[in-house]
Amino acid sequence: MKVLIPNTIELPLTADVDAVVYDTSADIPDEHRDAEMLVVWGNSASWLQNAAGSLPRLRLVQALASGADAVLNAGFGSEVRICSGRSLHDGPVAEHALALILSAVRRIDRLRDAQREHRWDDAFNQEQAASATRAHHTLDGAHVTIWGFGSIASTLAPLLAALGAQVEGIARTAGHRAGFEVHADADAPALLAQTDVLVSILPATDATADLFDAEVFGALKRGAVFVNVGRGATVDETALIDALESGQLRAAAIDVAKAEPLPASDPLWDTPNLLLTPHVAGNRPVGAADLVDENIARLRAGDELVNQVHP
Repeated sequence: MKVLIPNTIELPLTADVDAVVYDTSADIPDEHRDAEMLVVWGNSASWLQNAAGSLPRLRLVQALASGADAVLNAGFGSEVRICSGRSLHDGPVAEHALALILSAVRRIDRLRDAQREHRWDDAFNQEQAASATRAHHTLDGAHVTIWGFGSIASTLAPLLAALGAQVEGIARTAGHRAGFEVHADADAPALLAQTDVLVSILPATDATADLFDAEVFGALKRGAVFVNVGRGATVDETALIDALESGQLRAAAIDVAKAEPLPASDPLWDTPNLLLTPHVAGNRPVGAADLVDENIARLRAGDELVNQVHP
C-alpha cells in the first residue's frame, strides 16, 4: 500500500507500507498518483481540491486536524473514506483554552497594557478585591459553558472544575459526558442567561456559521467573557466587536478568525478588551503516527476506521 505523507510533519510510521513524503506546496508527482491513502496536515483548500481529482486509486484521506471540514469540502469521491484527527489535539487545545480563559478572566491583557505604559494598575487591584466586582476576576464559582462538548471539552472541563468553576456543556444532543451535564442546542438560551464564561470549541459547518451573533452575545449575562478555540467561521465578528465595545462582553479571547492570517487592517486588532492569538491552540497533533498506523491496519482488514466522518 502506498501512503502519501505531508512534509509538514514528522510521521514515523511502523506499518509496512510504501510511505512517500510529498510537498504540500506542489502537485503530487505522476508516479505517486497511485496512492491508496493520503495523510493531510496544513494543506491548502486548492491543493486538496486538486488532489481530489488526481488520485484515482485513493481509498482513505486521513486528516490530522481535529476537524476534517476542509477535506470534506474538497470534492473527494463518495467511495473515499475520510477520517479526522479527533483526539490528537485534546491536550494542546485544552491547555491553550485554559490559558485564554484565565487570561480573559484575570484580564492579563489589561495588565500587559499597563506594563507597557510603565503604570502600576491600582484600579485593577481594587476591582478584584471589591465585593461588587471580585467575582469577575476568578473562575471559583463562575458558571462556564462549553459549546461543542467533544473530546477537547472532556479534557478541559475537569481543569476548570478543579479551579472551582461550575461547568456545563451544549451539544447537538443532551446527556452527561466526562461527568458533566450537557444540554441540547435548543436549550442554549436558558443556559446562556446564567453563563459567566462562554467557550466555543465548535467546528465550521453550515449549521454553525455565524452562530455566535448579536442574539447569542445578548443572551449572556452582561459582563460575561467569550473564548473561541474552535473555528473563526462560527463567529459574527461585527457582533463580537459590538458586544465588546458596548460592555455586554467584559472581555474576549480568540485563537481563530474568519480571515487567517488576519489582515493588518482588520478591526479585530484594535478591538478593546480582546486578546487574540494566531491559531496556535493545536498545531501539534499528539499521537498522529499511532492513529495513522491504526487506520492502515483497519483499512487492510476491512474494519471500521477510527474517527471516520465520511461516508
